Amino acid sequence: MFTGFKRSLPQISIFHHPSSPPSIQALALLRNALASPYPPGKPSAPPLEFDLEVVEKKPPTPDQLKIILSYITPPRSTAPPALSTFLSAHTASPGPGEQPQSVKGIVSLVEQNPNVFKWPVVVDWVGGRASIGDVEGVKEILEAIRQRRDGEVNKEEVDQPKGWFS
Repeated sequence: MFTGFKRSLPQISIFHHPSSPPSIQALALLRNALASPYPPGKPSAPPLEFDLEVVEKKPPTPDQLKIILSYITPPRSTAPPALSTFLSAHTASPGPGEQPQSVKGIVSLVEQNPNVFKWPVVVDWVGGRASIGDVEGVKEILEAIRQRRDGEVNKEEVDQPKGWFS
């Protein structure tokens, strides 16, 4: 009866820093996907539809970082990726023995020095996908949204959100 409520728009957040070239590229990709035909080489295609939240110069909260780690954990893996996944190779980044051991420690470190964070972090909260510091990962998220829009995903997968908002 209320099947229209099952399909919700993807909720995409980008934790963006304007001084980071990959972050600038990722934000441009996301905005273009909303405003222009997607994929770009197909003029007859409609733009993608998703809710975009731009969080500028702030890292994800500790709870969000935990969720993001779960999204990037490889299938069949029992251990989540290391917290160092969020840290850049910047000279101000702590060495292996000095890295924070908790998500709160990561947030605190980034608040003190934003250059140590691997910008951008792009998250599809409904689809359960994330990209950290990687424009290619953003393209993969957009492609998954396009596949869902174009019906290239199984009906069961479309109606079963995997993410935070499910």
